[in-house]
Amino acid sequence: MKYLAIFLDTFSELAQHKLRTLLTLLGMIFGVGAVIAMLNIGEGAEAEAMKMIDSMGLHNLIIEGKVFEEKELQEQRKHSTGLSIRDGEISARSLPFVTAFSAQKLIDTYSIFSGEGKSDGEATGVSASFFDLSKFNLAQGRLLNERDDQNFSQVALLGSSTAKQLFPKGNAIGQNIKINHLWFKVVGVLQAPFLKKQEFQGIKLGGDQRQVFIPLKTAIHKFASKKLASEVTSIKLKLDNSVDPISAAQAVSHLLNRRHNEVDDYNLVIPAALLAQQKQTQQIFNIVMSCVAGISLLVGGIGIMNIMLATVLERTKEIGLLRAVGATQKDIRLQFIAESFTISIMGGILGVFFGILLSELIALYSEWAVSWSTSAIILSFSICALVGLTFGVYPAIKASKLDPIDALQSD
Repeated sequence: MKYLAIFLDTFSELAQHKLRTLLTLLGMIFGVGAVIAMLNIGEGAEAEAMKMIDSMGLHNLIIEGKVFEEKELQEQRKHSTGLSIRDGEISARSLPFVTAFSAQKLIDTYSIFSGEGKSDGEATGVSASFFDLSKFNLAQGRLLNERDDQNFSQVALLGSSTAKQLFPKGNAIGQNIKINHLWFKVVGVLQAPFLKKQEFQGIKLGGDQRQVFIPLKTAIHKFASKKLASEVTSIKLKLDNSVDPISAAQAVSHLLNRRHNEVDDYNLVIPAALLAQQKQTQQIFNIVMSCVAGISLLVGGIGIMNIMLATVLERTKEIGLLRAVGATQKDIRLQFIAESFTISIMGGILGVFFGILLSELIALYSEWAVSWSTSAIILSFSICALVGLTFGVYPAIKASKLDPIDALQSD
């Protein structure tokens, strides 16, 4: 009952100075809100990075052919024919930790249309294993298979955006589309993309829903390629889970260098290394932004101390009267600590709502990924309460040590 009475008196005192209380609360509200928003953004960025890496395959290696100017390309081709299906086959056969591979060939696409619409998408040839090594979800029909590739079949798998453009009514399966000069039969449609971005650390993810996938050999043999272009655009190698991707990349690089006569005509992308780099960058971001947000809480705590010291001066006579009627120093300390603690608790609660709102606004206008972090809310609220409690101790001690007689005689 004693502590209840103290808190009731606290709310009564704060209510008498509404504007001053509100201004004091703002420092805590903005501090807590900033901490929550920054940590939520950090969590969201990390989750989005994990999705992107997952689409590439954490235990995959990606080999991409480099792009050269015509004169430089002519010089390169004297020593290396560029990336080929054979590179993937030999890597899988020679390196025990490579369990599978897929290849991709980008097509110079100038026209994709159907009887119902036209698409601005791009066509790409892929081997049947491409869908096993990448994260694709099928919405309708089937994926491309090995038989399609061996028979040079003119069948196509549509990305969701391309399917909507070509067949607005949703009846894509079994329909015909024309890619450049050739007709293809639609056998499947992919689900809508689950990623907000189609590029990670400068690397294209290959899951663009604007694409039309066709069999790899059909793309190689039935579509014209640029002069001296490599057989395939990229190769993806699936690694055994027990092998270190960095070590595996060194072995793959050594093999390719020998096959390409030491010509540097490819890039080797290691998704696991990209993830480690992203996590390190994100950790630095989280630390910097948390420090900035923490400073806001510190400023809010200083504001609480300032207001509480002013309150002690205003209520000097009241303190003296309370001491005269029997209140102990402990009672006075509890009263003022309760007031600063209550301000911090109220600021923390309002700050949580402000942080949630701020996160939503940032996600809406910047298109950044945001994930809700319960730990961020608990952490920021706890720090806010601790700041309020800490910065309220000194004013409370100062109030409790006032001499009752001097306090009653003060102006």
